[in-house]
Order: sequence, then structure tokens, then C-alpha cells
Amino acid sequence: MKRGAMKTICLLACIVLALAAGAAHAFQANGLITPYQVVNVGSPQIGVLATVNFDRGDSVKKGEVVATLHSSVEKAAMELKRAQKEFAQRKLERMNPLYRKDVIAANDMDEAQTERALAEADYRYSAEIVKRLEIRSTIDGVVVERYMAPGEYVENRPILKLAQVDPLCVEVILPSEMYATVTVGMKAEVFPEKPVGGRHEAVVSIVDRVIDAASGTFGVRLTMPNPEHAVPAGLKCMVEFPGQAKAEAAF
Repeated sequence: MKRGAMKTICLLACIVLALAAGAAHAFQANGLITPYQVVNVGSPQIGVLATVNFDRGDSVKKGEVVATLHSSVEKAAMELKRAQKEFAQRKLERMNPLYRKDVIAANDMDEAQTERALAEADYRYSAEIVKRLEIRSTIDGVVVERYMAPGEYVENRPILKLAQVDPLCVEVILPSEMYATVTVGMKAEVFPEKPVGGRHEAVVSIVDRVIDAASGTFGVRLTMPNPEHAVPAGLKCMVEFPGQAKAEAAF
């Protein structure tokens, strides 16, 4: 056999052995796909619900108004405070030229400035109360549960439960001997169970710093993009970490 052919065969054999060695150190684990976060949305203000704008399954955007409380009294009070603020401002503007000409005393000018400042503070306070009667979403997500309806009294109860599903989290429990193998930032592939299936890339975002002594395991969380909301939370999955052969999802 020619020397060049021998070299080629040896090189291919080394590559095969290297791949086999890499596969021997690879591992896979079962996981659970969960929402990135779940939020119970309530009202910072006590009152009666006027509207609930979303129902279970609806998508919401961060900052969007999801519900409102009856606010006619609070809005009337805000308009009163606005009128008082504007009057105080006009009064001060009329007094300014008189003060510069020494027609009015400094004490009178100080009182006018104080009245304007107090009127502005009263108006801001009323405006904040009205603002708090609009309940807004704190995340981009979907409505998981709707707990209340218009006409109900809101005090210490959530109105809606929201879940952020882009990105998703993948929770995995690994044996302690794998602790030094998994690091934050490591990429892995996630294979959701049927009927969703498919292959999705995820990145390790959390590696628990404490190993459970009773079970000899530790937790790992991966973050998986889900821009089209194609993968629902709550699915079981197989997680394939770097270096191993392709996983065959056994679902």
C-alpha cells in the first residue's frame, strides 16, 4: 500500500477515535419546559372593576392596559386640582411684575409661590391616583387565567395571571458528577415531546451553586427563544448537551 494512502487511513482512524472519545463524555437529560416568568396582575388601588380587557389565551404586551377600575370621582378630583394649579400659576404671573416694581411685599410673593407649588403637588397626586386605576401588564406574555370580571370589588386579589413564553425556560436535574461539566453560557439542543417535536437551541443561564445531598443532584436552567410562541410551556423534553450524538426523543 502506498505511503500516502496509509497516512490517509491513519488520519481517518484518528478522527473516528476522537469522535468516539467525545461521544463517551457526552450526556443527555430529561427536562421540563416552563414559562420564563409568571405574574399575578393585581390593582395597587382598591375599587370596583370597570373593564377586564383580556381573557384566557390572549396575548398581551408590556405596558398594555389589561383592566380598569371605576374612576369618575377620581377624575373629577383631578380636574379640580388642575384648575387650582392653573389659577395659582396665573396669580403668580400677575404678581411677578408688581414684585419687581416693589409694589407688593416679598412675603406676599413667597405666599403666591408656595400656593403654586402646593397646587402642583396636589394635582400630581390626583393624577397618580387616576393613573393607578389603569392596570397595565408588566410583561409581554399570554393570559393563563382570568380571576375577576367587571363589577367585582378589587382589594387583595389578582385579576389576571400572565405568563411570559418568549423566551422559555428549560429545567433540568443532573447528577452531581456532571457539576463541573455544565457551565453558564453553554449551548444545548432541546427536543420537545410530541406532538410539538422539533429541535431548538437553548443556552444554560443558571447552574445551581448547591447540590442536594439527599439525591446527589443539582438543578440547571436553560433559556430557549420562542419568538413565534410555537412551543407551549409545560412540555417534557430531552436536552442534548454539547459533544454527544444526536438525541432520539423517546416520546
